[in-house]
Amino acid sequence: MRIAVCDDCSEDALCLKGSLKGQQDVQIYLSAKELLAELKNGEVHYDLYLLDIYMNDSMDGIELAKELRGMDKEAVICFVSISDAFYREAFDLYAVQYLLKPVQEDALSQLLERVAGKLSHDREQSLKFKMRGQSSSIPYGKIRYISSREHTISIFCTDGTVQECRGKLNEFEQRICGDIFIRCHQSFLVNIYQVDNLSGSDLIISGQRVPISRKYYTQVKRRYQEILFEEVD
Repeated sequence: MRIAVCDDCSEDALCLKGSLKGQQDVQIYLSAKELLAELKNGEVHYDLYLLDIYMNDSMDGIELAKELRGMDKEAVICFVSISDAFYREAFDLYAVQYLLKPVQEDALSQLLERVAGKLSHDREQSLKFKMRGQSSSIPYGKIRYISSREHTISIFCTDGTVQECRGKLNEFEQRICGDIFIRCHQSFLVNIYQVDNLSGSDLIISGQRVPISRKYYTQVKRRYQEILFEEVD
């Protein structure tokens, strides 16, 4: 697992790194600008970002997290702070956890287990289908939503591409619906972890509106709310 620790206090950063037992790939950044510069240059990518909230920099941890979200919607962010005053902001930014200093090793171990499980889950699960007679697959984590029209299945991916194949949405629903995908409409399946917001009778996914029919509204709303609480548990 590749981990970035961003904290302008070198003593705290080194202490946190020392607590990450068994993790060999941990990089310390003493400023938000330093971390962002490497990310924007495409030099690095991390599986987990541990961000101090109070930094004597032009950008604090909350602002840094917003930048990370803009660059990588799937970034796994955990805030580290001396205060619990920013739980609301952490909730809004889908932080996976919020740790108070001094960080307890058992809380850190639980965090690493959750992130490792998510990474393994994302790697293992994929949607398999045939396109133009050729077998293909897409990891669940790379799919935003799936639509159906006249027996043509369109798979909208996080990289902006759309893969198409022949089939029925009901068959796809039986194969993949569960913790990650949910039926929201006669013509749509959505990756609930890709949903940015629930607005009226629509789900907002990367700026696109996906309709929710009355038949599915209650279960979709309940599952969406579960995900929000799960992210900051």
